Amino acid sequence: MTTIDDPRRRRAVLIGVCLALMAVIASVSGLNVAQPELAVGFGASQTTVLWIVNVYPISLAALLLPLGAAGDRWGRKPVLLGGLTLFGLANLLAALAPSAEILLSARLLSGVGGAMIMPVTLAVITATFPDEERSRAIGVWTGVAGGGGILGMFLSAVLVDVASWRWLFALPIALVVAAVVVTLRSVPDSREASRHAFDVVGALTSMVATVGIVFVLHEGPERGWTAPVTLLSLAAGVLGVLGFVGWELRHPAPLLDVRLFRERGLTSGSVALLAVFGVQAGIFVVLFPYFQAVLGWSGFRATLALMPTALLMMAASGLAPRVAARAGRRAVMAAGIAVGAAGLALMAVFVSVDGGYLSILPGMLTMGLGMGLTMTPATEAITGSLPRDRQGVASALNDVTRELGTALGVALLGTVLTAGYRDAVDSRLAGIPGADSARQGVANALTAPPAVLRAAQESFVDGWRQSMWAGAGVLVAVLVFVLSRAPGREDRSRAIRSPAKRSRPSARGR
Repeated sequence: MTTIDDPRRRRAVLIGVCLALMAVIASVSGLNVAQPELAVGFGASQTTVLWIVNVYPISLAALLLPLGAAGDRWGRKPVLLGGLTLFGLANLLAALAPSAEILLSARLLSGVGGAMIMPVTLAVITATFPDEERSRAIGVWTGVAGGGGILGMFLSAVLVDVASWRWLFALPIALVVAAVVVTLRSVPDSREASRHAFDVVGALTSMVATVGIVFVLHEGPERGWTAPVTLLSLAAGVLGVLGFVGWELRHPAPLLDVRLFRERGLTSGSVALLAVFGVQAGIFVVLFPYFQAVLGWSGFRATLALMPTALLMMAASGLAPRVAARAGRRAVMAAGIAVGAAGLALMAVFVSVDGGYLSILPGMLTMGLGMGLTMTPATEAITGSLPRDRQGVASALNDVTRELGTALGVALLGTVLTAGYRDAVDSRLAGIPGADSARQGVANALTAPPAVLRAAQESFVDGWRQSMWAGAGVLVAVLVFVLSRAPGREDRSRAIRSPAKRSRPSARGR
């Protein structure tokens, strides 16, 4: 373990890993704003374009756990540098891609590089920062992880508007170059000394499980939940989970000791993070149609409208460790979830076609505050449940939870919105001729007569309300779970006084 005593060097390390993290996070959402340009530029179908967008987060999620463990074993600094190099070259290839197939391959390689980078960035913080500084550093990291996607979308929208979609890849390349410079100069190496071979079977089954589940959540709403490919993916995901758990319980040096989930901190932190990122991702997906199809805004203006929420979320993530030091981790996590649920309720109650942006802004800000307060203590709960020489695995588990939550939230809230819209629009358009296109979605009604467009917009708002209440209901359920399961101050003190008992389950993974 290499704790850094020099405060200036710690700041440099934090800046370096946050630059690397920003490159990975911004690439998840950045290409969404360029889907029409990709379709026209390559003459690609919508299915191909969606694969270009989605292959990156799917490959990223699939490889986080095994590559996080690889960082623990092979050294976090060399894995971080290798990931940054691969990520930068893949983005350069994407920027110069002459065909959709090359771009698809480049995005796949970017996911591999991102999976090498993302878990190591948090592992470097937990391995090199002293105890009294670690919470604040994790707060900065979670702020970048939470708000980085929105910042990435904003900068991507600017680049698409003023240049072309190819310039989208200039941002992650620039961030990678800066991160490499800082990493070479300031980041120390740390690794786990292990007497056992790498858990290859655990790595493979975790990949099958993650790909199967994430693919279902990504493609289910598009292809249909009962489509053969969706059902096959679900079966593969479930079998992968069962195989992974069964193997890890028997293996002498598991990739992830699943017995650790008996610990209340790990379980509550994972569930809270899953819900928060899921609801956040789902809300942002339904916000864009509201801004563009209901308010008539451009993609750039819609992205700009999200910035206050992103900035408040990042500020709250940095503030959370100080509040947790006084009130306790469970209290802050629970308060953040409750505030986030209140924000969704505000948006559900006050949203309207005529009220515009100001009708949802208070709810958006309240949601951002709550999400930011929740992320840091939830992340600390996960990383604090594994020993410091297994922080690559802890960080990867944290990242996988975020990715799964994102996919789940988009699928859940998007499905609720679509179902609510269709139920509402059918009754409003009954007997109106030439309104069939509006039944497919609010965007399809933009060229329809004013009466049809108004009916579609009001129906979208009805579906919006249902998705907001669904998200609030999820957060309330998670709030109850956290209050009943998360360790309080007394439990945490007992765990600190009994480190041998706390670390015994994780010794299996050494």
